[in-house]
Amino acid sequence: MTSKRERAIVVSALKHAAPYIRLFKGKVFVIKAGGEVFADPELTTALVEQVGILHQVGIRTVLIHGGGPQSTKLATDLGLDTQFVDGRRVTDSESLNVAAMILNGQINTRILAACRDLQIPAVGISGVDAGLIRAHKRPPVESSAGESVDYGYVGDIDAVDADILRKQLDNGLMPVVSPLSCDESGTLLNINADTVAAAIAAELDAEKLILVTGATGILEDASDPGSLISYIDRKHLRALKEKGALADGMLPKAAAIDAAIRDGVSRVHVISHKLPDSILLEVFTNEGTGTLVVDDIAALTPEEQAVDS
Repeated sequence: MTSKRERAIVVSALKHAAPYIRLFKGKVFVIKAGGEVFADPELTTALVEQVGILHQVGIRTVLIHGGGPQSTKLATDLGLDTQFVDGRRVTDSESLNVAAMILNGQINTRILAACRDLQIPAVGISGVDAGLIRAHKRPPVESSAGESVDYGYVGDIDAVDADILRKQLDNGLMPVVSPLSCDESGTLLNINADTVAAAIAAELDAEKLILVTGATGILEDASDPGSLISYIDRKHLRALKEKGALADGMLPKAAAIDAAIRDGVSRVHVISHKLPDSILLEVFTNEGTGTLVVDDIAALTPEEQAVDS
């Protein structure tokens, strides 16, 4: 039996959340979570519970997942080498088979099972399904070190058929998207999940793109966890990249964030799955938990700019 104090806390929380529920009901949120979340059943359940609450209060939610750590582990178990250049995975034919097993097989199915347990009407889909993501094999590119890099079976996105996801959302379903895709001839391609999330968010005219990662957010100094940036615009994000403050996995995230905002997503949030209820805190409170990225800081509301107060 709950005490009067506990009941008062619950009622107060609902009252504070109500304006945000009214504001976001019917809007589209695209949430991308890295594979490290889904390596732990408790973290998986905690994240799916939060995403489920968004769905249940009327926010049209699309969940996109990665699978990097699991792909690396399976590759290692199979005796395969894993190579990264500028934070992006090089994918040969054997690594591609690993990605297909992990992304479409293991992780997508486990998320759907967690949704089933929580009675969330989720449906699994990949970029291959119904031509959701049309892509082509990335040609060799120049790395930040000035060397030519062939990323192998890695795709660059040509188009996203957002109507496929809209039909699911219109029917009250929550799409759970694997970033595995293919080209017009049916050749499978591995695409960075942050890149996929940014493209889908733009095509769906999403209210928010939320990137859930292991980091607390975007840091002024990658080696200093205390240098969290509460809000930043595209110009300053590019400046951080140019001065080398962004490293490893944050590089493709920064590129995805820049692309999403360029293509019309007004708010991108980078938050940590390590902080309990971080998605709910980011959506239903002014303070938030990580980094908010916008096109122009001047467009932020006074409440958003008061985050450090």
